[in-house]
Amino acid sequence: MSPKCIVIFYMSNSGKKERIHFGTLEKEAVAHAKRKREEEEEHDAMSTTVVDNLLDISEGAVSARPGAHIDLDQIDEVMGDDEELMLTDDALATRRRAMAEFDRKRIARTIAIPTNDAHVKDALRQNEQPICLFGEDAGDRRDRLRYILSKIAIERRDAGSEQQEIEDEDMKSDDEDEVQEVFYTEGSEALLQARQNIAKQSLARAEQRIERQREDCKVDLASVRRLRQNLVAQLTNYTIVGSQVGDDRPLSRIAFAPNSRQVLAGSWSGAIKLWDIPGCKMARLFRGHTDRVGGLSFNPRAGQSKGCVDFASGASDNEIFLWSLEKDTPVGNLKGHQSRVVHVDHHPSGDYLGSASYDGSWRLWDIATEQELLLQEGHSREVFALRFQCDGSLVATAGLDGIGRIWDLRSGRSIAELEGHAKEIFGLDWSPNGYQLATGSADNT
Repeated sequence: MSPKCIVIFYMSNSGKKERIHFGTLEKEAVAHAKRKREEEEEHDAMSTTVVDNLLDISEGAVSARPGAHIDLDQIDEVMGDDEELMLTDDALATRRRAMAEFDRKRIARTIAIPTNDAHVKDALRQNEQPICLFGEDAGDRRDRLRYILSKIAIERRDAGSEQQEIEDEDMKSDDEDEVQEVFYTEGSEALLQARQNIAKQSLARAEQRIERQREDCKVDLASVRRLRQNLVAQLTNYTIVGSQVGDDRPLSRIAFAPNSRQVLAGSWSGAIKLWDIPGCKMARLFRGHTDRVGGLSFNPRAGQSKGCVDFASGASDNEIFLWSLEKDTPVGNLKGHQSRVVHVDHHPSGDYLGSASYDGSWRLWDIATEQELLLQEGHSREVFALRFQCDGSLVATAGLDGIGRIWDLRSGRSIAELEGHAKEIFGLDWSPNGYQLATGSADNT
């Protein structure tokens, strides 16, 4: 069956639509279509002639006809000009701005910004910038200072004059002096004592770990394979033992007690609840935080003595609280972070606590004295994860800069930089063998 309706559109040179024919094609419509087709063929022929003339204008009579010699360099030159004309001024400007912004962000990631808010304000004042904007907190100020310093670095790099280079060296020297004042201050006597204790305890734990690994090496391969098969069989049979609504708002952290008979759950409401296992009955409600709980960690010695610090918590209210399982209010408070605390972890000895924060630092605390032993910077953005190695000699940190770092607690040095992730790192953990580390990132790896 033939179509019942045909619609034909033609566009004149003036850009206005001509007559539209509905129904079958009449003789006049056919003649009109034929004329249009002839005009288009004539226009194509003229375009071909223009191209031939352009190719024939150079010396050597470059020709596009078959069998003739073609100078590809000249053709590439003409095509390059045409491609350049295809990009409008706005498109070129947009592309240049995008490339400049990528360059600025790359430079910004390499700039270390002080954590102390007073130092940040001094740096803003030195660069003739307002020290505070409406609604701006300490974290926003650090981001603004990073943006300003990255713009200044690009401007100085583009200037390229010798005088500017001399000024850059002077400014760099001043910055290094200030950075040394912030990053490399002399440690306290308490920090020295803590480093010595950590060194002694970690050596003993490392000796025990190595001895266990030597014993494991004596097990024959067939037995190891059989144990692994049994473990896999047990894991495949895992099922839900119990389920319970933990809070009115989402649960952000879960931590098992060392005795495996209790579990802590922290929520976005700031509440922390202790649940019995496997009955899933709430044993106690801990109230203290006013914002989202970001970190929970049980003390390795939890429950061994009455009145001791059994666990610690950190939250978006910038607070770190120490708790006893016998009281529903905090028994201690560690103050110092200037932005949300996203992770806390107990040292294997149980005497120290590590914390990671959005203020760009991680800190080491003495639980007994509630004293800050160490404020450590080194990440260019917020620190999101922190975990102690099983021996207690090392600690790993990672953050939104996509970089992981391993620190030696005995000397205070950064001994390894873990690169490879393309985006933020949100989690990390040590293997029980003590020498393997796993990280998880927003780049899906």
